[in-house]
Amino acid sequence: MKTQAIRLLATAALFLAAVAPAAAQELKIGYVNSERVLREAAPAKAAQGKLEAEFSRRERDLNEQTARLKAAADKLQKEEPTLAEAEKIRRQRELVEQDRDLQRKRREFQEDLTQRRNEELAAVVERANRAIKQIFDAEKYDLILQEVVFAGPRVDITEKVIRALNGPAPAGK
Repeated sequence: MKTQAIRLLATAALFLAAVAPAAAQELKIGYVNSERVLREAAPAKAAQGKLEAEFSRRERDLNEQTARLKAAADKLQKEEPTLAEAEKIRRQRELVEQDRDLQRKRREFQEDLTQRRNEELAAVVERANRAIKQIFDAEKYDLILQEVVFAGPRVDITEKVIRALNGPAPAGK
């Protein structure tokens, strides 16, 4: 019994001797604020500018069509007391048809904008993930997190990621 206890203590001591250096080594952890990256990095800003350029004309056309429809509705309301019943009904139907067309165009616009925004966002996220991976490898991190409840400034590497994204584009991209 005494020999078993000595053997167990010796085994435990050897185990602790082997594990102690690994436990003493500190983990290198980083945190990236994804929202900030998508707000401040040059590729994100470029994507936003690209979307604005691509969709500004359609949005302007929809706003003009909305203004014309409102003006026509105001005109009908003003002239309504003097109009014949048939004319009033005809113009009301035209306004309803124009409003339906405008709502359809707005839905299509919103769907197209959302789809393009998601495509552009996916490209920026992919680039950001590559930059994070490069930082991870180059600086020998054990763990990099993107979604956390709290993170101290010591582990926040968001600025490094933004600088990496703002640098020259990778070759072939």
